[in-house]
Amino acid sequence: QVQVHESGGGTVQIGGSLTLSCSISGAPFSTYAMGWFRQAPEKEREFVAAIDNSGDTQDYADSVKGRFTIYRASTKTTVHLQMNSLKPEDTAVYYCAKDRGSVITRRSRGYDAWGQGVQVTVSS
Repeated sequence: QVQVHESGGGTVQIGGSLTLSCSISGAPFSTYAMGWFRQAPEKEREFVAAIDNSGDTQDYADSVKGRFTIYRASTKTTVHLQMNSLKPEDTAVYYCAKDRGSVITRRSRGYDAWGQGVQVTVSS
C-alpha cells in the first residue's frame, strides 16, 4: 500500500519562509508526478503546486506563483515545497499527494494517495 509522508509544517511570521517535504513508500517515487494541496478552515481543499515525475515541469496556483517553489531532491526520493513571503492567507493544512501517473494535474481526483497533512500557520 502506498503511503505519503509529509514533514516541515509549523508557525512562521508574515513574510517568512518554510519548506515542506514529502516522500512516498510502497511505489517507485520517480514514476509519479506529485502535488501539494491545502485546506484552510471552512474552505475547500485547493491546488497549490505540482511537479511531474522528471522534475522538469511544475505548475502553480496563481495565489502562490512567484512565492512558492516545488522541486524534487537530487536523489528524486523527496519532493519539497519551498514557501517564501508567506501571508496570513497561506495558513492552512497542507497535503502532499501522489499522482495517478507521471503528468501533473490540478484536479484532486487525479491523485490516489494522500498524506495526513501538516499545519502551516502564518502569524503577525
